[in-house]
Amino acid sequence: MAKLPEETLTSIFELLRQPEEQIEYASATEWQLFTEYGENERTLLELEELFNARERVINSYSRINNILLRILQEQPTLSNTMLEMLERAILQGTASVDAVNASINEVKRQWNLL
Repeated sequence: MAKLPEETLTSIFELLRQPEEQIEYASATEWQLFTEYGENERTLLELEELFNARERVINSYSRINNILLRILQEQPTLSNTMLEMLERAILQGTASVDAVNASINEVKRQWNLL
């Protein structure tokens, strides 16, 4: 089995916790906005924004998981290509989580859902 350094695995697992939290946060905010204000012309853009934000994080989460699974199956050593793919996925995942968090917080502020 191709072995990743412990530090890399720790980073991956910490990063994977963040999307889990953001997926739940986006879903809870979407539900709160919907239940308090309904789906109408005023809320439609924000409801779509929250849905899209959640989808972006889900895609990042899936991409990192898929690359990790491929790495774990790669034998006998890990290729540079796979390491580069993982590094890009981690960077993109981190950026995605940060952007989604900002989007969710903005919707919460706009609709006084804090």
